[in-house]
Parts: sequence; C-alpha cells; structure tokens
Amino acid sequence: MVDNALTEKVLLATGGYDHTIKLWHANTGVCNRSLTHLDSQVNALEITPDRQLLAAAGFQHIRMYDLNSSNPNPILNYEGISKNITGVGFHEDGKWMFTCGEDCSARVWDLRSRNLLCQRIFQTTAPITSICLHPNQCELILGDQSGLLHIWDLKTDHNEQLIPEVDASIQCVAIDSSANYVASVNNKGNCYLWRYNGNGTKLSPEHKINAHRKYALHCKFSPDSTLLVTSSADHTALIWKTSDFSLKQELKNEKQRWVWDTAFSNDSEHLLTASSDFVARLWNVESGNIEREYEGHQKALTALAFCDPYS
Repeated sequence: MVDNALTEKVLLATGGYDHTIKLWHANTGVCNRSLTHLDSQVNALEITPDRQLLAAAGFQHIRMYDLNSSNPNPILNYEGISKNITGVGFHEDGKWMFTCGEDCSARVWDLRSRNLLCQRIFQTTAPITSICLHPNQCELILGDQSGLLHIWDLKTDHNEQLIPEVDASIQCVAIDSSANYVASVNNKGNCYLWRYNGNGTKLSPEHKINAHRKYALHCKFSPDSTLLVTSSADHTALIWKTSDFSLKQELKNEKQRWVWDTAFSNDSEHLLTASSDFVARLWNVESGNIEREYEGHQKALTALAFCDPYS
C-alpha cells in the first residue's frame, strides 16, 4: 500500500498524450506514482473535494483513481459518451460530478449512485470546450466552439447565453471564488470578462483583454480573486491583475511550448503550468522565475490537477 500521507502533502497530478498520469509531491518535485490511462489522451484532471479520488477525462469516458492505494488502474469508469470529454469538476461536498464534451453536452453525475449513469444533461448545438461551477453550487458556466457562453441554472433548469465575440471559439471559461467575475478566452487570443451585478444574478460586460497573439487555451482566477492567468499557443502564461486588468507577469521559457493548463497555489503566490514540451512547471508569480520542473512524461502535457491539503 502507498503511504496515506500522500494526500496530506501538496499533491500535483499531470497527464497528457503518453497514456500515463503522474502523481507528484509538488513541494519536492518527486514523482510518487504513475497511473495507467490506456486508449486515450488525458483532456482534464480534477481531484475530489475529499482528496480521495482523481478524475481523468478522456475519449468517451471519465476514469476515477484511488489516491490512497497503490493500484495504478482506475477503480471506476463513467462511460456512455460518444466523443471527447473536455472538462470535469465536482460539487464542493462531492455529491455530484459535472462534465462537458465534444458531443455538445454537459452532464451531471450523482456520485452517490451505484449505477454510474448521468442524471441530467444540458444540450447545445456545438462542441463544449470548457465548464466551471459557480461558487453558489447551483449554476454551471459553459463555453462552446460556436462562441456561446451558457449559464445553466441547475435549480430552475433555465439557461442564459452570451456571445463575447462572433466567429470565435471559446476555449476556456472561469469564475472567481468571490463570484465577482466570469472570464473566457478564445481561439483568437482574446480574453473577455463580465461582472456580476449587485444581487449576483446578471452578468454585465466588464473588459476585453487582447491577451495573446495566438490561440488562447486556458484561463483561471487565483484563489484570492486578485489575479487572472491566461495561457496560449504562443508559449506563454500571462498573469493579469483583476483590479485594473493590467499585466502583472509574463511566464515564459525557451523550452516551453503550448501551455494547456494552469493552477494557482492556495496562497496565490505560485502558478503551475502544463506544456506541450512534456514538462510541468512551478512559477513564482511575483518574480516570474521557475522554481521547479516536473519532468518524466514522454509526450505533450495537456492537463493538471493540484491539491493543497491546507486549503
């Protein structure tokens, strides 16, 4: 058996195109375990709120791995989806999981059910590229390849749509922990921000950032809501201040390629990135310096998940 202290340490999971998921002690850079993810690349990773399981989204399935076991194989498989699953996440109490994918659907899965079937489906007319959960745990925000931003109210089943930019595919959506802002990035390198109004029910356009000169891939707010990171095919991750949307830091390295995924540390002082050059990196946000590199994958890294036991 693996030492159960694994989930008490700062844990980083990385995955991509080499059919392997690696688990690292993030603060030492030591790879603790490798998990097998056969038949598919890894599109997205997420750790359950209780830090017991790791979800890996791939082609036609979501696989769940036990973080407290030495078993390298998944213990649960959620299937029945026809195309790539592009996003995965969890309710804050771990009651249910949400996913989205290229089959133009978002799904809600009851994790307390034994049948491993999804309970609710939200259908769009274009492949869904990204999904995130509002801090109120009642709304899912989705972006699709047609350029639509959807807000799905799980209580009423009502949905609203926004179009930040015509003829531009939304590649990622994010909401900050204070539920002040929603961000999206698109394939033209632009980032759009909306602000929730006083009662937190309506979004109003707030700002547009011409963030990258190439395809944008990812965006995420820091835990303290003061920063926003955008990453891109231009080999950079850019960190913006949410106070005035000015550029705080450019994170780049001559070896780094497309930056597919990012995660902030709980104190918002460090950023993790996953890149096509097979490497994950830990950056100091203030200095822009690389503090650690996580090397061991044989192909492009497209996903990471980060867990701070002190969060």
